[in-house]
Amino acid sequence: MHTATPRWPDPLCRPLVRLLSHPLIGSMLRLSAVEDLLAALHPLLSLTEVRARVQRIDSETADTKTLWLRPNALWRGARAGQFLRLRAEIDGRRVERAYSLSSTPGDALIAVTVKRQGLMSTHLHERLRVGDVLTLSQAMGEFQLPEPPPRQLLMLSAGSGITPLMAMLRTLQAQRHAGSIEFVHLCRRPEELIFADELQAMARHLPGLKLHLHYSMTAGRFDVRSLRSLVPDLADRPTWLCGPATLMDEVQALWAEEGFAAPLHSERFAAAPRKASAALGTPVPVLAERSGRRFDSSSAGNLLEQAEAAGLSPKHGCRIGICASCQCTKRSGTVQNLQTGELCSEPDQTIRLCISAARSELTLDL
Repeated sequence: MHTATPRWPDPLCRPLVRLLSHPLIGSMLRLSAVEDLLAALHPLLSLTEVRARVQRIDSETADTKTLWLRPNALWRGARAGQFLRLRAEIDGRRVERAYSLSSTPGDALIAVTVKRQGLMSTHLHERLRVGDVLTLSQAMGEFQLPEPPPRQLLMLSAGSGITPLMAMLRTLQAQRHAGSIEFVHLCRRPEELIFADELQAMARHLPGLKLHLHYSMTAGRFDVRSLRSLVPDLADRPTWLCGPATLMDEVQALWAEEGFAAPLHSERFAAAPRKASAALGTPVPVLAERSGRRFDSSSAGNLLEQAEAAGLSPKHGCRIGICASCQCTKRSGTVQNLQTGELCSEPDQTIRLCISAARSELTLDL
């Protein structure tokens, strides 16, 4: 994170970036030196990284904030429902986490809505200030609102799972969607409803939007089978689902049991349950090829944590198998996916370290 400095106008920034990107400059200067020079001139300047200045911070609930960011010229835009990786330096350590975008694609500012529930989110809640600059990835993810959107659709979320669906709903409102939108959201109590005022305003001004809000503290645990009475044409509506793993599992089981023809699109904020597997009884030797370092991997744990314990610093983000930041090439050996139980023994395969466990001697491109 950088301290605030005056924002340079794009007409001055872009020619400078083009000049420093020229092959002749590249032949004389290392990329890292160019990046250091650009950062010294202005914290938003970079040839390789999307950086964004915090323009506004909105409090949504007692433990949820929306960060409104103005990205530099390298930002390529996003589709409603996608996420990005956000990077910050916390106590001398680089930390990355994945956050869904909650803003409307094409807006000058992009927004991420962050619930306080871990190291990165606590840092963003307590230390981030307007004017600070953060480093972002490009937008990614297949959980998207298609173009054109369906005439009838269902959105189902719980807790902070509302975030990517809000991006979709804002997009539908901006497009003046004339179809039917059933929006079902679950949370414990009204004061924990993220985007509460905006949702109510949307319900008044978007004719096809129908809100169904379920508060478990007063109404009890939500029964997914009640969706049939809330949304009578449930089987025919394409559905977008995001929320805790228990809700996701129950909804997916209902769709499979009923054999609904309409597609169910989903995105998890937590890892899928890890399947038990036959772990080896002795440590497995691992060679980190590029660093030349060797370490023994306990076959019961994931390779990311064990590489870190051995003093390596693999790139990572979500740590639960979603963002793919920790992907690396497995040169040889066998690993097991801790979520699916699938074994991979083919050489030169891409694996995600945070959800992979060693099942034989390994060589990794680390």
